[in-house]
Amino acid sequence: MKTFVVCLVLAIACVAAEEKYTTKYDNIDVDEILTSDRLFNNYFKCLIDMGKCTPDGRELKKSLPDALVTECSKCSEKQKQNTDKVIRFIIENKKEEWKALQAKYDPEEVYIKRYRAQAEKAGIPI
Repeated sequence: MKTFVVCLVLAIACVAAEEKYTTKYDNIDVDEILTSDRLFNNYFKCLIDMGKCTPDGRELKKSLPDALVTECSKCSEKQKQNTDKVIRFIIENKKEEWKALQAKYDPEEVYIKRYRAQAEKAGIPI
């Protein structure tokens, strides 16, 4: 679960590399994206194949499955911190979008089960 959000941040902040995702975008203002309906919706639509993707959106779609599988082992600390922020925001403010993302990227609830305890420990209500 937590990893899923890292992937959302990766749409803004990451390009897959051999060992780690790039930190090129780690200083991006995630709050601006989360609080802008236009920006958030553009990334969301890209992720669920309902809209065009920016180059970073395409990288997110490419990196998301790997980040879920590897528990974000290629993420920087900043990307992991932003993960909590993004997950909390989506769960608390964008419930329908959260359901759509889960349906697309975790239809069999493999990752939600895997990350449930970790999310609860971080105070993320799933």
